Amino acid sequence: MKTQGHDIKVTPVSDQVVVRVKDVVVATSSRPVLLTETGCPPRYYLPSADVKMDLLRSSATTSHCPFKGDAVYWSVQTGDDVAEDVAWAYLEPFPRVEEIAGLLAFWAEKPGVTLEVNGEAA
Repeated sequence: MKTQGHDIKVTPVSDQVVVRVKDVVVATSSRPVLLTETGCPPRYYLPSADVKMDLLRSSATTSHCPFKGDAVYWSVQTGDDVAEDVAWAYLEPFPRVEEIAGLLAFWAEKPGVTLEVNGEAA
């Protein structure tokens, strides 16, 4: 969908995505949804069934995107370490991106977080 120079696209893909936080595998999915958006890096959104939800801790952090809606965040606990606000989801996204509802994305830019796509660092 395009809005005055802003483009956002949601595409189901069959890429193999592995998310690690401080070398602990937090998610493995072969059914991600790829979201591409003007001015933002591509983001893989993963079904919660493919995420080790027992490692996630709900955060008080929220954010609002004028194109996607309101996001909620999670921190990831690996042993004694906690990586703050490294995962997020849009529980009730705007209709134009409804395919990402309830799926989780991870900040690969945060320290200790790595994202592999088909065996390659993303």
